[in-house]
Amino acid sequence: MATATLSLSSKNYSSWSFRAWLMARMSGIKFSEIIVPPEDTAARAEILLLSPSILVPCLTYDGIRVWDTLAIGEFLNEIAPKKGLLPKDRAQRAHCRSICGEMHSGFVSLRSALPMNLKGHFKDFKIWSKAQSDIERITSIWRECQGAYGGPWLFGEFSVADAMYAPVATRFQTYDVKLDPVCAAYAKRVLEHPFVMEWIEAAKLEREEIEELEVEF
Repeated sequence: MATATLSLSSKNYSSWSFRAWLMARMSGIKFSEIIVPPEDTAARAEILLLSPSILVPCLTYDGIRVWDTLAIGEFLNEIAPKKGLLPKDRAQRAHCRSICGEMHSGFVSLRSALPMNLKGHFKDFKIWSKAQSDIERITSIWRECQGAYGGPWLFGEFSVADAMYAPVATRFQTYDVKLDPVCAAYAKRVLEHPFVMEWIEAAKLEREEIEELEVEF
């Protein structure tokens, strides 16, 4: 049996580590976690969105090293095709890849203004106009996908797309973002998914704090 490890940084703050870990859990592979301390320069830069890192998240599987969350998702889909990380239908798969790519490369204002912080809660948080535009685009994606594919997840079954947008659901809760009923119900489902709950519980046990992400700005 292939051996696998997944390098991660903070479970409280690192959205990309969260996404990769969810994908690994979805794939069903057995893996061990390697936690890169938040004070590590590369890990800290990744958490603070200053630069990408080849250290976290990084999957090593049977001697093959894969970094970047989208690459990890594609690789896991190849080695575990029956787990449904990507939709079976080609058109749906193309749509899924498109919205995952949009999350991967876009929504910069949302990331900056509402950084992931699973232990935080900022009631009545003031949202910048650019971040609000990102929120409106994300919620339109959620409504469109659920309307097109019938829910309860973005492409019917829990997929890479839901893993990519899961940290956003946590951000909406952390920063008290008001959502329409369809999106509120979807965000609630995400937060109640067993894998998501498992990650959040682990995040609550972390002692490390990153001062820059604890400021209500």
